[in-house]
Amino acid sequence: MKQIIFASGVMLGLAAIAVGCSRADQAVKAPPATSPAPLVIANPVEHVGLRAREPMVVEHPDGTLFLAGYGEPVPTLWTSPDQGATWTSVNVGTAAAGAIGNSDVDLAIAPNGTLYFVAMVYDRKANEGTHISIGVSKDVGATWSWTLLSKTRFDDRPWVEVAPDGTPHVIWNDGGGVCHAVSRDHGITWTELARINPEGGSSHLAIGPNGEIAVRLIPLSASGNKIHRGVDLVAVSSDGGNTWQKHAAPGQRDWIFPLSDDDPLPRWVEPIAWDARGDLYSLWSNPQGLWLARSDDHGAKWTSWRVVEGKDVMYFPYLAARGPGELAATWFSGPIATLQAHVARFDASVRDVAPRVTEAPPFRPDSWRPVRASDTVPPARDPAGEYLPVMFLKRGGLAVVSPIQDEAAKRVGFSWWKIDQAAHR
Repeated sequence: MKQIIFASGVMLGLAAIAVGCSRADQAVKAPPATSPAPLVIANPVEHVGLRAREPMVVEHPDGTLFLAGYGEPVPTLWTSPDQGATWTSVNVGTAAAGAIGNSDVDLAIAPNGTLYFVAMVYDRKANEGTHISIGVSKDVGATWSWTLLSKTRFDDRPWVEVAPDGTPHVIWNDGGGVCHAVSRDHGITWTELARINPEGGSSHLAIGPNGEIAVRLIPLSASGNKIHRGVDLVAVSSDGGNTWQKHAAPGQRDWIFPLSDDDPLPRWVEPIAWDARGDLYSLWSNPQGLWLARSDDHGAKWTSWRVVEGKDVMYFPYLAARGPGELAATWFSGPIATLQAHVARFDASVRDVAPRVTEAPPFRPDSWRPVRASDTVPPARDPAGEYLPVMFLKRGGLAVVSPIQDEAAKRVGFSWWKIDQAAHR
């Protein structure tokens, strides 16, 4: 979580920027043609009551959905037994039992159905993190056990993923590098391994079909309190996190420090994902558009494409993968007054051919900057976090979750958006 997350004026200075391509991004193929609105978005299901900033969502093997977000004093989790038509709160336990967290969250589900819920505690007065904890449920969310993974000043941005053999991995940062913990007994006990890197932030985590672990390392860490310039890497481990190979991230991007409401292109989560054949993907934005890169050798070499371009700046992307070269992405575009959210599918199934992009019409989440007593301007839109999660549903189609954040109207919660191919309707 960044210092500016609740000030949330990060888009106030956004505007379309026209500059030449960076040297690293010139030698790429022309962008593919984008079909006109080939995806359709159903009217969202809204659930209100508790805050759900920067949400995350997963699907249990039995089809039950779990959705987490932050903004309340305690960890918040919801479940849906009917593919998102209805949602109910999940009792994840008490603070006395270890269920603590008021900030960044992530969810993961093991092949055997074990559910992992990692959460961060953030001191908003000091603008810094303080704890990382993880909850484990082996009975579809009915009961929980919690473990405190870290209690260190500047603890920040945890992620959890599960390897195909059922081993859960958690990463986070604390201003002194990127930490890594694993459990060999399905979440009963946890062991912290050597740091993935002695510098940088934990921007994203992904695990491949053969247990390959990829971590996106960025310069900013400690909730935006520290920067280690030059740390713009993808680290990959093929032995469960015992050793790491680190390579430069594809493309070029600017990192603003200290964080500012006037940042022309805000960034924090730089998503990565593995597809079913073991190719690694990276998604990012710069003033020229939205870029996708693929590596078939664990990040040593990359092929990059500009997959989306437009007159408005794009920011806060997210990426999911399924099947061979089957990808889904979300991102925001435009200045604060006209902020829009986007969702698209990328067909990258043919190697060395520019991915085919199918994009849905843009939509506007019901999220607004919290009104402050000093405000003299009308309420402005807000992304309510630094990404919108997108997932492939087991029964087909995509789903996206966006926060509902309208403090003035006393409306907080989340919207569940279903996306399908137009031909399927």
